[in-house]
Amino acid sequence: MASGFSDYLENALLNNHFNAGTLTIPASIHLSLHTASVTDAGTGAEVSTTGTAYARLAVVRNTTNFPTATGTTGVISNGTLLQWAVATASWGTLTAFGIWDATTAGNLLYWGDLTATKVIDNGDRFEFPIGNLTITLA
Repeated sequence: MASGFSDYLENALLNNHFNAGTLTIPASIHLSLHTASVTDAGTGAEVSTTGTAYARLAVVRNTTNFPTATGTTGVISNGTLLQWAVATASWGTLTAFGIWDATTAGNLLYWGDLTATKVIDNGDRFEFPIGNLTITLA
């Protein structure tokens, strides 16, 4: 399973830490679902918003939604159910997710392939149960 920081976030972190650049931390993050692998550059077909009831899922950044990472593991996971709306048309076969700083467009922060593909048809709902969206820094 591939995953990683986006080019945007890698550069923003390096500039912030080494040359006094500024990194704006968003109040919420926005989870996207994709039918093609995402890249560091932010490419990868996102589910269509036209007639599907799909939209990026806004998640407030706090210790309820993502309990604090501690120790030496470099891992954080969702502490609440992350659930999208019921599909009103096929979303296709989901293969990847993205984490963005905006509801639409914006900057990709992190991305990852799903551990298993998932077909979302009309009437289905996609979710990450508690602890199933795991971000690892290695």
